[in-house]
Amino acid sequence: MSELAYQQLANTSNRLFVVVAGNIGSGKTTLTKKLSEQLGWKPHFESVQDNPYLADFYDDMSRWSFPLQVYFLNHRFNTHKEIESMQASSVQDRSIYEDANIFARSLYEQGKLDERDYLNYKNLYDSMIKYLSPPTLMVFLRRSVPKLQERIKLRGRDYEQAIPEEYLSSLNHYYDEWYKSYNLGKSLIVDTDELDFLDNEEHFNRLVKRIWDSIDQKDMFFHF
Repeated sequence: MSELAYQQLANTSNRLFVVVAGNIGSGKTTLTKKLSEQLGWKPHFESVQDNPYLADFYDDMSRWSFPLQVYFLNHRFNTHKEIESMQASSVQDRSIYEDANIFARSLYEQGKLDERDYLNYKNLYDSMIKYLSPPTLMVFLRRSVPKLQERIKLRGRDYEQAIPEEYLSSLNHYYDEWYKSYNLGKSLIVDTDELDFLDNEEHFNRLVKRIWDSIDQKDMFFHF
């Protein structure tokens, strides 16, 4: 691939806000880091290492689902507002929209989030997103459950090793539904099972080209 897409994305006078969305272990953080390094975008990462609820949540989802979801909601709302206030282009690891449409919904429908808490959470979410503008582009990373499990095992976070297969599968289902119904702006689906955008420069270059095409060409929709 020529350097044109790099130059266009790095040097555009328009402020870009790109979100990398996807399941646990889909490669969001890796892609966020590489896009920020290669294009000079400001990276915004999910609160994981400093999250006071995450380890407890994976140990007892029913007990900790509501405080965890509220924590993530608050963190991502503040991150989204920070991005909107910046002059530089940004790339974000997971969005506030996933909190409600994927994780809270999944926990509620599996009986791990009380209906009263879920409705309270949804009302809060609906109030908050009225103050947000959608990103320039939503990049959806899709990965099969076996590949998600490989990735989770490789990165070695102790509290993630016991994540049930059925939980990852249910999240994939909710993500697929959300992908199909997403209507806030431009979007791009990337199937990542056979994609190595960390170490394979050809794969990464092709992805950068598709990101540029998705942003540059109005109402176009691409599959990797």
